[in-house]
Amino acid sequence: MAGATDPAPGRSPDLTVARDRGFVTAEAAVVLPVLVVFTMALVWALMAAYAQIQCVDAARAGARAAARQDPPGAVMSAVRQSAPSGARVTVRREGDLVRVRVEAEPPGPHALALDLDSEAVALAEETVGVGG
Repeated sequence: MAGATDPAPGRSPDLTVARDRGFVTAEAAVVLPVLVVFTMALVWALMAAYAQIQCVDAARAGARAAARQDPPGAVMSAVRQSAPSGARVTVRREGDLVRVRVEAEPPGPHALALDLDSEAVALAEETVGVGG
């Protein structure tokens, strides 16, 4: 009478173990590249999120500096300290408001289209308390 752990009739235990090793190798060959691609995508997403946060911080710093009537060079310096490298900065005045926009290229390949930008708006300080 054959036990529950006995191999199928006509097969040796060594043959069953050898066949299982082949399946494990094939599974690993499929899973490892998927894990590598997933890890790379996760790192790219984290880098893109960090660059977006830098854009937000830079736009806010620039808007604060421009609202205080700092010289244009000081405003750009405040923005460049926080912005990702190579970011495009636009500072404009619309009536009592100062608008600072920061745009940056996403990290990694350019085939992955992603807009990294932020705009901050501040009320110019010389207009606070003026008017009726």
